[in-house]
Order: sequence, then structure tokens, then C-alpha cells
Amino acid sequence: MRSDQPTNPTIFQDVVLTAPTIRCGSCVAKIERSLTGMPGVARVRANLTLRRINVTLAEADGALQNVLAELESIGHPSRLIHSADLSAEAKDETEVALLKAVAVSGFGAMNVMLLSVAVWSGASDATRDSFHLISGMIALPIVLYAARFFFTSAWGALRRASMNMDVPIALAIALALALSIFETLRGGDEVFFDAAVTLTFFLLIGRYLDYRMRGKARSAMTGLQRLAVREAWEVTSEGALRVVAADAICPGMVLRILAGERTPVDLRITSGASDLDRSLVTGESAPVAVAAGDEVEAGALNLTGPVDAVALRPVSESFLAMSMRMLAGAEESRSTYVRIADRAAQLYAPLIHIVAFATFVGWLLATGDWHRAAFVAISVLI
Repeated sequence: MRSDQPTNPTIFQDVVLTAPTIRCGSCVAKIERSLTGMPGVARVRANLTLRRINVTLAEADGALQNVLAELESIGHPSRLIHSADLSAEAKDETEVALLKAVAVSGFGAMNVMLLSVAVWSGASDATRDSFHLISGMIALPIVLYAARFFFTSAWGALRRASMNMDVPIALAIALALALSIFETLRGGDEVFFDAAVTLTFFLLIGRYLDYRMRGKARSAMTGLQRLAVREAWEVTSEGALRVVAADAICPGMVLRILAGERTPVDLRITSGASDLDRSLVTGESAPVAVAAGDEVEAGALNLTGPVDAVALRPVSESFLAMSMRMLAGAEESRSTYVRIADRAAQLYAPLIHIVAFATFVGWLLATGDWHRAAFVAISVLI
């Protein structure tokens, strides 16, 4: 007689990692590409807005440690957090620092451009050299301060023998400054101080606006997470109260919702009456009266009196959990245009360096003038 041996089903575990170094679509693509296919990794999805990585692990020894080690090696050190942990999403100082850098670089760009206009208008000899020197004294400290975001990111990528979008930017700014300083010291006719400062200014505007936009999206997503309840009061069969973790709540469990507390799961009120703030669902701030027999969604705020209620669904299937999953899914989903942009971002950094180097070699061979070849190559990078 033939007997089929039972097979043990694979057990999957969903973990959430926070990675503060995720800054662009290229970072997201690199993380997903590096983790996909690793032993014990069934699914991976990086979230740019929340700077989180959602990983589904198959049953495998040491899979999580291998994932953390791989993320460390590619320059995105991460740590394990609870999905409702909001400490990693607390507002940091990056937005303020970016805004200060925008203001400083904008101030410098205006002043350097005024001096450049004077040179373009016909200033020559000692006057031109003086304006170049003053431009350099303004531009050098301003670029070193304001463009530090690009320099730090590019240096981190180069240390790991990899590329990111900031490498060509940092290289263009650094070369423009270096060549401009050289030309100023030798009394040359052309410098790039205005281009270096202005490029820094406009790039910082884009980075600041992107960071601010994602900060607002992050606030909307974490706003829902703040409504999630970690613990609740369970009414035992003897009528006593005990604290139970929200994750341990199962359908049929009787809970007591006190005034000032939020409902941990979707439930049906069995006794008592109260007023609830259900603005999460209705959008209206006016309290809603509820009594025995009424069903209430997770995340509603009890305003007046205590009520007893029976849980209808576990926390993972509640209205609040489904709303958070829908928002996360919308953020993680990729349209055709986003996928094209991600692929283009992977090719941009190496391609622009190749084009700039080829331009330098071509102009050098054609003219024999390395100054002009360097000017043109830097223009390509910029």
C-alpha cells in the first residue's frame, strides 16, 4: 500500500526593519535587488517614505541575521522594529539642516553672480582677478557647508565601491571648485565659482522639497499608526479585568473600553453606552452616540463612559490594520513610469561619468588644450 508522507508547510514570518539611509529610488532598487533571492527570504519590499524594509522570511536558521549583514554590507544598516514603532519616524533635524543649506547657498549664489556679471560686462586684468578672488572667498566656504549632503553621500558610496546619484553631483561641484581655484591663482580668464554655487543651490531646493513632501506623506501614514492600541482590558469569565496585548485579542473575547481609550480591534458593544469620536471613518469630529448592539471600528476614541464589547476580528484584520496596509501598498506599488525611472537611476551615474570622461579625452585629442577639455567635461557633469 502506498502511503504519502506528510510534508511540513513552510512557516513565513513578516519582519519590519528601519533603514534611515534610504534616500532615493536607487536605494530602494539596490536593497530589493540585494535581498531578493537570498536563502530564507520569500519577499522583500522597501518603503522610501517610511524608510522601512518589509521582509517575509521563510523558515530558515539565521535568515534575519543574514539579511541584516547584507544590508550592512551594501551601506544600509538596519535594525528590527515593531510595525507600530514610531520612534524611527520621529522628525529629525535633516529638514531644518537642508533649509539652512538652501538659504546659505542662495545667499552665496546671488553675491557670486553679481561679481560674475561684472566680469562678463568687461572687467579685465586686475579688476577681473580681484572679482575672481572675492568670488572664490565667498564660494568655497559656502559650497563646503551647503553641499556637504552630496559629498557625504558620495563618499559613503565610493567607500563601498558603488555608485549613487550624488557621486556625479559631488564630483562636478568639487572639480568646478578645484579648477576655478587653479584658474584664479594663475590669473585665468574663466572660473566656475558661480556655476558651483548655483548648482548647489538648485539641487538643494529639489532635495529639500522632496524631503518635505515625503515627510508629509510619512506623517499621514504614521498618524494611523498612532491610533493603534498596544494593550487592552479583557473582562474574564469571573468578571475581573486583566491586561492583554492587542496582538493576543481573538474574536469572541470580551473587552472593556474605558473613557479616553481607543478601541483596539473591530468590536460589537454588549453593554453600556457612550459617545465615540469616529472621525477616522466618518471624517466628522462630532461625537457619535453608541449603545449595546452597535459595531465600532478599531481606532475609535471613547469619550464619555466605559463600555463592554466583544471582539469581532483580530487586530491584524481590523479596519485600522486594513487602512494602514492600503496606504503602505499604495506607497510600495510601482507604476510603469516609476520602474523605468528606477532603472534609469541605476544607469545614470556610471553613464554620465563615461560620457564626461569621453568628452575630456575627445576635446584633449582635438585641441591639445587640457584646460578647455576640463572645462567642457565639467560642463557635461554639471
